[in-house]
Amino acid sequence: MTHTTTDRTTGDTGETGRTGGAIVPVLAFAGIVVAVMQTLLVPVIKDLPQLLSTSPSNATWVLTSTLLSGAVATPIMGRLGDLYGKRRMLIASLSVMVVGALVSALTSDLLTMIAGRTLQGFAMGAIPLGIGLMRDMLPREKLPSAMALMSSSIGVGGGLALPLAALIAQHSDWHALFYGAAGLGALAIALTLLVVPESDMRAEGTFDVLGAIGLSVGLVLFLLPITKGSDWGWTSATTLGLFGASAVVLVLWGVLELRLKAPLVDLRTTARPAVLFTNLASIMVGVSFYVVSLVLPQLLQLPTSTGYGLGQSMVMAGLIVAPLGLTMMFTAPVYARLSAKYGPKVTLILGLLIIAIGYGAGLGLMSAAWQSLVIAVVLGAGIGLAYSSLPALIVGAVPASETGAANGLNTLMRSIGTSVSSAVVGMVLANTADHVGGVAIPTMHGFRISFLIATGAVAVGLLLALFLPGRRPANKPQLRASSEEVAALGSGFRGRVLGADGSPVARAKVTLIDRRGRQAGATLSGEDGSYALAVPADGAYVLAARASGHGPLASSATHAGVGGTVDVDLSLPGETVSA
Repeated sequence: MTHTTTDRTTGDTGETGRTGGAIVPVLAFAGIVVAVMQTLLVPVIKDLPQLLSTSPSNATWVLTSTLLSGAVATPIMGRLGDLYGKRRMLIASLSVMVVGALVSALTSDLLTMIAGRTLQGFAMGAIPLGIGLMRDMLPREKLPSAMALMSSSIGVGGGLALPLAALIAQHSDWHALFYGAAGLGALAIALTLLVVPESDMRAEGTFDVLGAIGLSVGLVLFLLPITKGSDWGWTSATTLGLFGASAVVLVLWGVLELRLKAPLVDLRTTARPAVLFTNLASIMVGVSFYVVSLVLPQLLQLPTSTGYGLGQSMVMAGLIVAPLGLTMMFTAPVYARLSAKYGPKVTLILGLLIIAIGYGAGLGLMSAAWQSLVIAVVLGAGIGLAYSSLPALIVGAVPASETGAANGLNTLMRSIGTSVSSAVVGMVLANTADHVGGVAIPTMHGFRISFLIATGAVAVGLLLALFLPGRRPANKPQLRASSEEVAALGSGFRGRVLGADGSPVARAKVTLIDRRGRQAGATLSGEDGSYALAVPADGAYVLAARASGHGPLASSATHAGVGGTVDVDLSLPGETVSA
């Protein structure tokens, strides 16, 4: 496992303090812009073969390419961010997206369009990078709601893009969609450069090139037959051969990662119950999110002459589904309050229960447009709570130096869920469709089966969530650092020792180590997690913290000519070790 020292110093007058209020909306806006890429072409899916002068099967590569590149990019960009700077990699991801959008805007050639869409998919790495930046820079009390908003931005962007893209596609040339995406990406880059400072936190080690190649090949071999299986045939030699090849490649990749000191993905960390079951539950949440995105727009736009279609225009269908994303966005502050009181595990379970209720009720609420609106709101609330819980569970279970890579892997799990959902629901709707005049028309039977599939995925997600470790009780206070001691500290470090969930950790041993590796002081945290340590002289130090039931932490900090105290909060990793 790769460890690092943490260069996190919290002060009231630092750059983070001056821009902290704007960091969250800017990063969330970047996440929303990135998510727009996934649903940008939904309003014109049926017209793509004609627009690109190609067959329907070839046209699907315009969507598949973005999905594949996004899946590959998320863990890789997350690791690069941990090593070389999360803000730097965030800007790089957005820049590649802008280039890809411009390439697509300037062509109607299939291969060139696929190349542009592939570049757009690389922006998906912005989600875990944004979550990592928030963990590194925000005060603990603001972190849960901020991460919730960033995590939900995937759904928010996807939901809001539907009506806007439909409006543009209906009243303008479809290439305007890509010009708009490029403009949004450029705005996100500018805001990031102006508002978001770079995190000082770095992981040790070098980038695992072989691991990146192995994971990329394995993911492409796995996701390709999932997205194209319905076209090729699920039992065809091509589909089964790619699945078999992906299994071989991913097993070999896993063996390689376990042998490296600085792997792309720390598989030992991902095997922890908190991380493993969170990632598996994320797949189920991804499945449930994409089902509603596929079913409701089609149901709303089918003509009333079918007997069950709701006869809405492309724009109206998008507006009716839009509350799915809006509700997810407004759920973030609600999640923060619930999580602070009950923990992210409980909020994940609550979110999954609400999703199950939404899909269960949706089986009988498909006969009017207002009913679709109700389904979108209920599902948005549930998916918002579930998505908001995932980064908190991951962040609470991994060291700070692995936040980007771990959240990148979690975002990948959601992408796998949406890929599986797209393939399975697409197959169900195709196999249950009525063929009239050579045109396949989805049936109500297919829509209901799709909702049942989503309900089943949520049930599996609930079962997995029950295996997540519960919230740790705070340590009983045994020693109190007096306020007089802190006030009398003339020159040194002070702050609080916090657990992975943000709660104070009492009786944590905090040791001050100088640049020569010698102990320069030691103390125990008080019942409110506070500690205070005097320094013999200005210079660079390491603050080492350890407590029963928590992982150890080494945090580098500098006391340089300030003539007073430097505030440094120490957040212990969420792993259980012996005291």
